[in-house]
Amino acid sequence: MKIFLDGAFVEAADAKVSVFDHGLLYGDGVFEGIRLYQKNVFRLDAHLERLEYSAKAIALKLPWTRAEIAEWTCEACRQNGLTDGYIRLVVTRGAGNLGLSPKRCPKPTIFIIADKISLYPPELYATGLELITVPTRRMNAAALPPAVKSLNYLNNIMAKIEAENLGYQEAILLNDQGFVAECTGDNIFALFKGELLTPKPSSGALRGITRDAVIDLAAEFKLPVRELDLTRYDLWIADELFLTGTAAEVIPVVKLDGREIGTGKPGPLTARFIEAFHRRVIVEGTRI
Repeated sequence: MKIFLDGAFVEAADAKVSVFDHGLLYGDGVFEGIRLYQKNVFRLDAHLERLEYSAKAIALKLPWTRAEIAEWTCEACRQNGLTDGYIRLVVTRGAGNLGLSPKRCPKPTIFIIADKISLYPPELYATGLELITVPTRRMNAAALPPAVKSLNYLNNIMAKIEAENLGYQEAILLNDQGFVAECTGDNIFALFKGELLTPKPSSGALRGITRDAVIDLAAEFKLPVRELDLTRYDLWIADELFLTGTAAEVIPVVKLDGREIGTGKPGPLTARFIEAFHRRVIVEGTRI
């Protein structure tokens, strides 16, 4: 496997960053997870725009143009002979000293991994996920805005540990006010009485690329979408639930906190979103 690292493609075994890199020492950096479908990088420009915004938010200056990063991303797929795959694009603060100050890091590090991913077993897309709400709360947006896709994922990891210890593959996090934020790695949508409901970003939800694609599809379906503060009760009584994410795509939820959602089986609207999303990803984006 070839990894893009600071301007060159190297073998995976040789793709190394310094132990003094602040991305490793402090989680100081940003990243994107991107998908390749039939040699089409889905919404690459949107991903790179979000990367730029995340970097700007943490005062990390990117010394490369968007066009350069886009070409390196596509070339990473070509170098590894991929038709379908998952791309992890990471920018760290770079190597510095053992202090927190980013001013001691003269230049950022960039690396791009293009490989395969399977977040959930294929059968769950037909049968649906069971979720649980975990005690770990989403970090307050005043401490770290959820729109920043940073390397600091310990909040999510702690929630994932709690879910897995209880036998669940995914969990819902509430914010410090008790409203639904998102799952450990995915956004969440609820269908209720003909409306599609989803937590607003200020509740602690990442502005997901797949989330945006589903909102676009809802407009095509002429289905009203509302971003609002949602409680667990709102999800328990929903007609349908599903999750969205770059790795997860669109996956149905059939049970939450021991309560069946709707009929207890994946709903027809969820199936419609899955089908429409799979059609869109092969035509919308950047050909490698």
